Amino acid sequence: MAVRGPALQQGDTIGVVTLGSPLARDIIDERVRYLQAMGFQVAIGRHVYDQNGYLAGSDTDRATDLMGMFADPRVKMILPVRGGVGVEGILPYLDYAMIASNPKLLSGYSDITVLLNALYQFSGLVALHSLMLIDFRPETPAYNFGQFFTAASSAAVPRAISNPPGMPLAGKVPGQAEGPVVGGNVTSLVGSLGTPFELDTSGAILLLEETHEPINRVYRSLEQLKLAGKFEDCAGILVGQCTHCPDAYGKSYENLIDEFLVPLGKPLVSELASGHGVYKAAIPIGSRLRIDGGTGELELLEPAVRP
Repeated sequence: MAVRGPALQQGDTIGVVTLGSPLARDIIDERVRYLQAMGFQVAIGRHVYDQNGYLAGSDTDRATDLMGMFADPRVKMILPVRGGVGVEGILPYLDYAMIASNPKLLSGYSDITVLLNALYQFSGLVALHSLMLIDFRPETPAYNFGQFFTAASSAAVPRAISNPPGMPLAGKVPGQAEGPVVGGNVTSLVGSLGTPFELDTSGAILLLEETHEPINRVYRSLEQLKLAGKFEDCAGILVGQCTHCPDAYGKSYENLIDEFLVPLGKPLVSELASGHGVYKAAIPIGSRLRIDGGTGELELLEPAVRP
């Protein structure tokens, strides 16, 4: 059974943690000031500024920071600084029962994908495939903030999810499917295979997005997910963008969708503005979503937060 954190309100405290790769102190502080200017209080984890090469300190320290935010009654929402690499390293050190008893909305994408899905699978916690701290800056499109704050602050459903004007969603395989949304970044999902935290797609809407991978390598990752049964088990497929993904051997991302995903025969909607693109739709991992593969319509049936 899914559990949800409280709706975010202006003046609430947002807990900031670094869970994967490090980020420069001046950038973190600048983004924190932006959050504060928007009317929020900010609690900063003890290890937010730590750095050990490509990791923001040890796995246990990063996990301790996250658990501290779930335990802190002041904190109403948790915002990772960024993704990068290493988020899977904290998963064995989390207390999923404690998290289920102290539900709070957590938002992120990229390598945070593995955490979003682990929280849902092991705690029942609905998490948000949406903005991270690094996105809180003046250059971020109003669409992104609108999506984020609607999902984080409102429990009103059903609610349509749509792209920005001029970027229509595309229905690729006719038919309707309904189920909890799981998934996110393809590379991160593949990295979970064969581990205790392997993605469970049974009866779910599988969200896919990728960045900075040539199309032949995206194909290889999709083939691995297919061989692992993740497409056979899912109810439908929701495809986001593949940002900075160069064509390979004359094949494009659209070719890959048409030649690999469409023949699977599952209701399929593509061209969702999500993940690493300029525009980022907010998709609650663990909440039920209805997709229409004929019209390209998306309808959220359950919220990300409780009233």
